[in-house]
Amino acid sequence: MQKMAIPALNSAGSRALETAPTRPEAAQPPAAAVAAVVAARKAPRTWAWRWLWAWPFPLAVLALWQLSAVWGWVPEQVLPPPAAVFKVFGELLASGELWDHLHISMARVFAGFGIGLALGLLLGGAMGLSPTFRDYVFPLFKAFSQVPVIGWLPLLILVVGIDEELKFLLIAKAALVPVAINTCQGIQNVPNRLVEVARVYGFTRWQMLCKVVFPAATAPIWNGVRYGLTHAWLALVVVELLASSEGIGFLIVYGRQLFQLDVVLAAVLAVGIVGFVIDKALAGSEAWLLRWRKPGL
Repeated sequence: MQKMAIPALNSAGSRALETAPTRPEAAQPPAAAVAAVVAARKAPRTWAWRWLWAWPFPLAVLALWQLSAVWGWVPEQVLPPPAAVFKVFGELLASGELWDHLHISMARVFAGFGIGLALGLLLGGAMGLSPTFRDYVFPLFKAFSQVPVIGWLPLLILVVGIDEELKFLLIAKAALVPVAINTCQGIQNVPNRLVEVARVYGFTRWQMLCKVVFPAATAPIWNGVRYGLTHAWLALVVVELLASSEGIGFLIVYGRQLFQLDVVLAAVLAVGIVGFVIDKALAGSEAWLLRWRKPGL
């Protein structure tokens, strides 16, 4: 009997062990968290590689420019060597002349951009929120946006002259178009599920706009602001090239008239640097402004 009891007990024990609850294993981190950690570790290396890969092409262009000056492929009167351009650039900075022109140009571009930003947000918001208004206004606005800034120059010269008002209006036109279009598209592309949830909670129209529509459309609206400021800066240079007695565009024209191509290239270098800094500043502010958004949303 004892011999028979032992197998029975063993069988019962094994069944009890099989049916007994097992100890939970250590909680595993979710796959998204693991991926985020891996991405965070790889981010510095990825950024470093991207930064390194950004240099070969401009360095190659600079080397080709230097070789052109050394071997005389292009006369120095037409294409000064890089050393001469950088020297003039430093002299303009040290004398304060370049800063004076940049200060005047920046004041113009921000004044015109402010006008275009306000009008673009109002017009784009109205077209995005009201289909009826959009149906009436958008075709005319589309035709208006197809005309380049320089195409409005002769008409505006007859209306407002060649003073600062002309520059403000042309810069405002350049900034208005991308701001209005991105604002309209951003509001139209707000997910319907967000609007439906807000209606379930009984949001008023004002709460719907402030807590659902505008936060969801922040990214495209800010892209419009970014492109608008970039277009405003480009329009400023064009306007100052044609109708101005001061500013960075005038400095380019002044150097061309005196056939000082080193001054022209130094001013062009300043235009590129300022435009690059503006774009990077807006990109950084966009990341800060949208820091509340979670990945995948």
